[in-house]
Amino acid sequence: MTDTIFSKIVRREIPADIVYEDDEVLAFRDLNPQAPVHLLFIPKRPLATLDDAAAGDAELLGKLLLAAAAYAKREGFAGQGYRTVINCNEDGGQTVYHLHVHLLAGRRMHWPPG
Repeated sequence: MTDTIFSKIVRREIPADIVYEDDEVLAFRDLNPQAPVHLLFIPKRPLATLDDAAAGDAELLGKLLLAAAAYAKREGFAGQGYRTVINCNEDGGQTVYHLHVHLLAGRRMHWPPG
């Protein structure tokens, strides 16, 4: 996997508005928010795409989702609702090849998105 902007955020080489961190997961505000709350939850260990995940990554993938849910509960918007999204590869809308979970909240979400 190539070095990405997210890897640089994990290493604190570039600044980010970090809202959550533990030993394996880091979360920060998206620079181009699509909702009033738009965070990115990333594994600290680089994993390019969801397609690159293996059975041994199951616990890490679960931790990403559980961290997002815990944040939503702690910040008080879980009851109203929120959306989590993982984009995978170019046609899936992935632009940074370091797996990340988008957490969007603070407005009514529509399907299809828009």
